Amino acid sequence: MLTYYMQLAWLSVKRTPIISSLMIVTLAVGVAVSMTMVTLQHVMSANGLAEQNDRIYALQLANGTKNQDDNNLLKNGLPDLLTYRTARALLASNAAPHVVAMHRWAAAVSLADNSVKATKEVIRVSSRDFFALFGVPFIYGKVWDKSADDDARFQVVIDRTMNDRLFNGENSVGRDVQLNGRPYQVVGVVEDFTPNPSVQDLTQGSYAGNAHVYLPFGLHRALQMLPYGNMRYSSSKDSNASAATAAQTPEQRYERILQDRYFWLQIWVELPDEQSKATLVNFLQHYFEEQHKNGFFERDFDYALSTPSEWLALNNVVSNDTRVMTWMALAFLLVCIINSVALLLAKLLRQSSEAGVRRALGATRSAIFSQNLIESGLIGLVGGILGIAFSQLGLGFVRMLVSADEAKVVYSDGFTILLTVLIAIIASLLAGCYPAWRISQISLAQSLKSR
Repeated sequence: MLTYYMQLAWLSVKRTPIISSLMIVTLAVGVAVSMTMVTLQHVMSANGLAEQNDRIYALQLANGTKNQDDNNLLKNGLPDLLTYRTARALLASNAAPHVVAMHRWAAAVSLADNSVKATKEVIRVSSRDFFALFGVPFIYGKVWDKSADDDARFQVVIDRTMNDRLFNGENSVGRDVQLNGRPYQVVGVVEDFTPNPSVQDLTQGSYAGNAHVYLPFGLHRALQMLPYGNMRYSSSKDSNASAATAAQTPEQRYERILQDRYFWLQIWVELPDEQSKATLVNFLQHYFEEQHKNGFFERDFDYALSTPSEWLALNNVVSNDTRVMTWMALAFLLVCIINSVALLLAKLLRQSSEAGVRRALGATRSAIFSQNLIESGLIGLVGGILGIAFSQLGLGFVRMLVSADEAKVVYSDGFTILLTVLIAIIASLLAGCYPAWRISQISLAQSLKSR
């Protein structure tokens, strides 16, 4: 019976090509606009660290001064970055099973023999716990020794993508990579760690925090390393504004950056249970009191531990503008459905005599309703397929408007493509319910008289 109804539906579409085409295009445009925004919402709200959501936390601390600019605070009223001095204290403690202090850097990556063209790369400067905390497995070698987080060790860990580019995927442990012309020994090769959004580092946008090269945290003084991205200074209310430049030598100026209120480091911690969380909080309270007494901290004690999903929300990865536009797109789809109802009703009323003949031959009202509803579903299926093409054009336009990092992830996946077709079919069935019911309720005598 279903096959028969499908044949009738196709014949009906062929008999009224103009009005059927209008319905298909109307649904396709409505579905394409709504699915373009739903795809953006789906991509931006993804949590690449969902599996670690109950184990790892981004740490915030009220480690600023009373003069700290509120524009640099997240929605919970705390800064997203910490000072080098605070990061060092956390790394030296046993307050958590794993503590990661990190920031972005940039360098030209090449090989000594110039066999590979040098490229500017974002570098992740981090403590060694990065790989254990975020669950990044090693392919070759291992992480640098703990001493490399304290003293200069010109070592490097690269990921699979960089290893393929530099060494054709071979075991590169023990070989050298040049960063800004200086050789660094490869001690390990890890799998690519590129969550989207880049939950572990949202300081430069939602998709700019991934890296293919990792350096030890202990290289700061040797390279006088500064972050590639955000670094903020919060002066005390009693400090002299010129104090930041009072030191004369480059080493002294850099040491001041390390020890003063310059905010540029992110801290993630692993807290697998409530006991470990209590241990960390106890350390933070004692450390805060100590720094408050010597005047380094001026605000009252406050902290936050945010899971990856909470961290995404705090950093407004999915903005209110995106949510509003998604709802507007769904409202536009509703308008398209209403227009489709009008078009389908006009189409079926013109064919009421055909329904009357079928009724006279013994067809039930439910059979008439089902046959016309299947015709709506067929129109929705074709509209969904066309909507996929339109939505790809819409996403292509979006990719032209956003940054290069965001454009890399603005694509439909299998889920959104299937959802596009399903929404089109459901929309067409909703649009067809009233017209199909209306035509099935026309009396037999009225139908035959119009015939």
